[in-house]
Amino acid sequence: MTKRFASLALRYGCLALCCGVFYREFTKYHGFCGQTSLLSLHVHYFTLGMLFFLFLALAENALHFSAPKAAQLLPFYQAGLNLSALGFLLRGLVQVQNVQPGEFAGALFAGVSGFGHILLGVSLVLILMEIRKAAGKADS
Repeated sequence: MTKRFASLALRYGCLALCCGVFYREFTKYHGFCGQTSLLSLHVHYFTLGMLFFLFLALAENALHFSAPKAAQLLPFYQAGLNLSALGFLLRGLVQVQNVQPGEFAGALFAGVSGFGHILLGVSLVLILMEIRKAAGKADS
């Protein structure tokens, strides 16, 4: 499982770098000089993608926590992260191009991002609870 976590960290790290390059080049191409959600996309993939999976690799190596329940939570965590990122991407594209989204599109962006954050938050807490349970067994 440690190798799987390390591989996921590598993938999310590369994705974060690509998002950072996209952010820089897309805003430069459009002459945009303000704040945009595209930067949040870059930061979220680094912290909640790469760094979190590096943390899981270290925790797995030290505590051997990867129970079947923890493995079942990972797809939900990744779905939440990627849905949140999709919300940031959609909102950022609209911001840079200075397009005013309609009421439905604005609600859709917020809904996608909000649902992703809820899924991400719940699965994050449940994964951390599994790690705490494994740490308790290691202390015994």
